[in-house]
Amino acid sequence: MTNFKKSKIPLWVNIMQSVLILIMLAQVVMYFFNHQMMVDAGMHTEGVPNLNLIYEMGARTLVMVLISMYVMVTQNPKQYIVVLIMNILREGFETIIDPLYPLLNAPVSPMVDFGMHIVIVAIEVFAFITVFKLTKKNQ
Repeated sequence: MTNFKKSKIPLWVNIMQSVLILIMLAQVVMYFFNHQMMVDAGMHTEGVPNLNLIYEMGARTLVMVLISMYVMVTQNPKQYIVVLIMNILREGFETIIDPLYPLLNAPVSPMVDFGMHIVIVAIEVFAFITVFKLTKKNQ
């Protein structure tokens, strides 16, 4: 906890990262334990090939969560940059994929989803710029 008190990472960046971690954790739970939610979204969960892909996505997302949590605990700006790049790329791809291939149970229309992703990516880019400037200032 002392890392947060001494940290130069702005509080809003840590809050943003915490929200992203919670979203990814919800995805991990869905991939590993809530296949009905995936069925409701229009995905097929029967058969070994589908389960292989589902569990691989769950494992990869879980690794992203663990790395993000580690970086939040250490509050190392250089490590934070790597996590922010990972977030920007993930959300950037989702900005394109989600509207093109909407889920059956999507809570919003594809255009609203696109707009929401643009806002999220913009916030992540701003966080990246903020932390990047911080690392340059500390060198």
